[in-house]
Amino acid sequence: MTDTDTDDVLLVRGGTPLEGEITVRGAKNLVPKAMVAALLGSGPSRLRNVPDIRDVRVVRGLLQLHGVTVRAGEEPGELVMDPSRVERAHVADIDAHAGSSRIPILFCGPLLHRLGHAFIPGLGGCDIGGRPVDFHFDVLRKFGARIDKREDGQYLEAPQRLQGCKISLPYPSVGATEQVLLTAVLAEGLTELSNAAVEPEIEDLICVLQKMGAIISLDTDRTIRITGVDRLDGYTHRALPDRLESASWASAALATGGDIVVRGAGQREMMTFLNVYRKVGGAFEVTDDGIRFRHPGGPLNSIALETDVHPGFQTDWQQPLVVALTQATGLSIVHETVYESRLGFTEALNQMGARIQLYRECLGGTPCRFGRRNFLHSAVVSGPTRLQGGELVIPDLRGGFSYLIAALAAEGTSRVHGIDLINRGYENFMGKLERLGAKVERP
Repeated sequence: MTDTDTDDVLLVRGGTPLEGEITVRGAKNLVPKAMVAALLGSGPSRLRNVPDIRDVRVVRGLLQLHGVTVRAGEEPGELVMDPSRVERAHVADIDAHAGSSRIPILFCGPLLHRLGHAFIPGLGGCDIGGRPVDFHFDVLRKFGARIDKREDGQYLEAPQRLQGCKISLPYPSVGATEQVLLTAVLAEGLTELSNAAVEPEIEDLICVLQKMGAIISLDTDRTIRITGVDRLDGYTHRALPDRLESASWASAALATGGDIVVRGAGQREMMTFLNVYRKVGGAFEVTDDGIRFRHPGGPLNSIALETDVHPGFQTDWQQPLVVALTQATGLSIVHETVYESRLGFTEALNQMGARIQLYRECLGGTPCRFGRRNFLHSAVVSGPTRLQGGELVIPDLRGGFSYLIAALAAEGTSRVHGIDLINRGYENFMGKLERLGAKVERP
């Protein structure tokens, strides 16, 4: 990192409790997918509570490349998407707009239904462990798609109508579940997906598709059944709030000894997080329009924590909370079971004064894919420790916000590099920091 990168650097003067009110809008893990779903409709769709984040801008650009008219609606955070003139986009344009986002792979099913073909460039995303895209293509082949892998990406064709099929996921992957949903709704016949992801954002996507005319049932055994229909209409939908961003601000309140009201935060989709927050010693009050998160004073409690797919403790909640656990009394144990490399961010915390030891063994009882493999996926956090400001380079979206929390909780000044990565998932985070009294500035 050189001095020429100062546009992507944030100076953070720590030691000040974050206090005030902010507003969280629609979920990053739902809104771009609901935008893709608009491709399936025969008429316009209206999506409300849309945050202004990079992934939304990427999908908006890709939709427009394919002939979808996208315009702002009547209220702030509202998009109106008209897919009546969907067309083939140029490969170079798709590649340029996609950037590092993994969202383009979800365009496959809708484009195969609308055009009979699709192109997907090489995919990026946060470097937090293996998220292989091959399974997406395996799923599409089961529906009847033909895939030609070339140097610049994947070319897909559907010579005839896609057919419903039976699919069993080896792991309840959110992305694979979304792929099946967006493809199966217009496929001929019944599609049965077992071991599906059932996150709140998945349920909200199902709500979107049902509004469009889809027939989808979600059973308690993680089985989703989709009966294909011949035609879908547009939808009008308000996206559920971003529980991952809400939890990040909650952890920031805990780590800095602060008091933050998160307007838009919802209790139902955050129940598991709220239970853990209370065990650590955090206080919260649920209101009609949000949740107030605060450090009530006194010592925080160490805990044993395991991440898991919903309804377990979400992996995206883990990194921000670990920063708060550096201020808890005693030994906290964290077992990451979802992404094998998600604890790598703790090295920078140790350089700031934290005491975090990583282990290859499973320090917990939750079934884990990494227990017999050489991944540092368990952590023991010893606290409380006094964090000192330092040079931080953001590794990924949630890890990046965790570094920001650490810098805000630390004594002295930190230089946080790669701050623009946080724009992928946090709307106007600079403005929100300023409203909460954070001492931050661009150098």
